[in-house]
Amino acid sequence: MMKHTLRLVASGCALASASLVMQSAMAQSGPPVMAEAEAPDQRNAIPLYTEALPPMQGQHAQENWGTFDRDYLVVRNVTQPTITPFLPHPSQATGAAVIVAPGGGFRLLAIDAEGEMVARWLAAHGVAAFLLKYRVMPTPVDPQEFARQGEPRPQVRDGVPVRPPAFQPAIDDGVAAVRWVRSRAEGMHVDPHRVGMIGFSAGAMTTLSVAQAQAEGAEPDFIGLIYGPMMQAEVPHKPPPLFAALATDDPLFGNNGTGLLDAWRAAGGKIEFHLYQAGGHGFGIRPVGTTATLWPGQFLAWLESNGLLEDRD
Repeated sequence: MMKHTLRLVASGCALASASLVMQSAMAQSGPPVMAEAEAPDQRNAIPLYTEALPPMQGQHAQENWGTFDRDYLVVRNVTQPTITPFLPHPSQATGAAVIVAPGGGFRLLAIDAEGEMVARWLAAHGVAAFLLKYRVMPTPVDPQEFARQGEPRPQVRDGVPVRPPAFQPAIDDGVAAVRWVRSRAEGMHVDPHRVGMIGFSAGAMTTLSVAQAQAEGAEPDFIGLIYGPMMQAEVPHKPPPLFAALATDDPLFGNNGTGLLDAWRAAGGKIEFHLYQAGGHGFGIRPVGTTATLWPGQFLAWLESNGLLEDRD
């Protein structure tokens, strides 16, 4: 099924990531200020947990929605995670499922650019997608105060880049999301043995951490890391197939080596790595005039080449 996917390598849709928007705004006028926006229609968003979670220290009672430079939506102060299904028509379903984890430095989620738009693209190509709105760190409600906090920068120890830590509540939500999809797979035309996860930047860190956790019933069958850190990290005992994409001019992770991929391969894991000449950080799947635009079709082709889009009896 879906044998045409290898011809989709050059496909994509107009998309910008919150990270790229923020970088552009800072270059023009200093720290970008998030314009407040109304929360979108979330009637299809399903609470990830059956009971409300206890509050984190310093968290705010209400989510803050906004945009940067009147661009795509972002959300801050997420305290109650949700999962939103984007399902292909049953006649087009491949049986594969992908949980989509947006990025945003664990301070916000690029819920449009690295979330819903990606999920819709996957569903349009026969892959059941599940947008994960995971918990993030508390930040000031006031957009001006939030902007003054600035962006966290990568740390270096003894001249060596330090892998930034993931946010434990986000990891917990990722683990819960894999279990949520698997427990409902049959009713959504999903093969419970073909449930993977893809993340962008901080979402990639969350995705990797979910695989590293090896929690019972929550081991992803495959993972995608899009402009996440590639430096050395712990590898799961049985590493799942891994797809990774990064640009050489990524200001955050483009010059930190590929120790993770080397260790993954040494542990017997399958990897496919696309290192693009240009694209920066947060290139999403928008046409940016570089080959980084090609990753969505390459990811889909990779799924097919690993037998993840084929019906299984």
